[in-house]
Amino acid sequence: MPSFVTHLEGAIDGARLAADRVQTLHEDRPIWVRYDLDAVGRALAKPMLRERPPTLWRYRELLPVRDDAAITSLGEGMSPLLPAPRLGARLGASNLWIKDESQLPTGSFKSRGLAMAISMARQFGIRRVALPTAGNAGGAAAAYAARAGIECFVFMPDDTPAINQYECRLAGARTFLVNGLITDCGRIVREGKERMGWFDLSTLKEPYRIEGKKTMGLELAEQLDWRLPDVILYPTGGGTGLVGMWKAFAELAALGWLGSDKRPRMVAVQSDGCAPIVRAFERGDRHAEPFPGAATIASGIRVPAAVGDFMILDAVRESGGTAVAVEEGRIREWMELAVSTEGIAVCPEAAACVGALEKLLATGWIRADEQVVLFNTGAAQKYPEAIACELPRIDISGPIDWEAVAVQR
Repeated sequence: MPSFVTHLEGAIDGARLAADRVQTLHEDRPIWVRYDLDAVGRALAKPMLRERPPTLWRYRELLPVRDDAAITSLGEGMSPLLPAPRLGARLGASNLWIKDESQLPTGSFKSRGLAMAISMARQFGIRRVALPTAGNAGGAAAAYAARAGIECFVFMPDDTPAINQYECRLAGARTFLVNGLITDCGRIVREGKERMGWFDLSTLKEPYRIEGKKTMGLELAEQLDWRLPDVILYPTGGGTGLVGMWKAFAELAALGWLGSDKRPRMVAVQSDGCAPIVRAFERGDRHAEPFPGAATIASGIRVPAAVGDFMILDAVRESGGTAVAVEEGRIREWMELAVSTEGIAVCPEAAACVGALEKLLATGWIRADEQVVLFNTGAAQKYPEAIACELPRIDISGPIDWEAVAVQR
């Protein structure tokens, strides 16, 4: 299939960059991928999508890979968009939906970005990659690198959830624990680049993970018959998914595919244990100061300094959205509420979004009748530390206390 990529573009100053060579940051800031959307519109019509397999690769004309042989896939299908009426009723939202990214191959939305980044690395002949991670990105990078036959190095804080540690090692990545935060892991990747000869796959330090993540927005529009919801709640660390979806909506609008001019109000959700984007939003700043003492059980949003901070804040403000910090101490409570009412394996990051919804409904910023989509970015089962509990025991040496069984919760 021909590529419709025209060029790359510096996000900070609009500089035009060549797309036919390896690019990382421009002026120490991220890069956009730009397409000939007129040509895409002539080549692709919405009805054509119905004839294609239900994977993220169905949007090929809006993706950067040009070489079929470079595509690295683990069968990443479209994630389901599930109604959540019981959770909505508990919170006071009559039209709540959860887009469940936990059903992707590596158990989180990171499958999207790393499938695209590894495919592009393969297209450019890159044989060694490295990245910092505080959670699911490491496992996804390791899995897709293994699929592509590319050597992968992963650096993670030593309190990263155990499952994330193990899955990286299992997939053959050279995996290291670091006594610091994800920013410290990022420094290791940066400092080792010349000595080790690896390509830096860090969030937004290459232009292609965002193109994989934008497929969340493309899918959501298609699943809602090309009419977007009123509000999207998104757990925000590095912010690639939020920024990617906002880019997807702009591209769909340019193609004339959306059923109305309305676009969602984007809500960036963080824990009050690590809320640099929320602080910058509240101050009216375009860049966020590093958050001191960052700590949250929602490891995926424990990012004290995001390289794409201005991209996140721009998207939130352009959408008429907001940034919300929720109580760290209640994340487990919201997690249990969501899973017990809907049976969806909601991760701590998505649980923070449940808290944000509760907060925004209470203030009236979200109306009860508005259509709200909450993104579950990973599987609860990948966070054993967050779901650990003590279970009551039954002693079979004596009679069973059925009254105790009946009242146990």
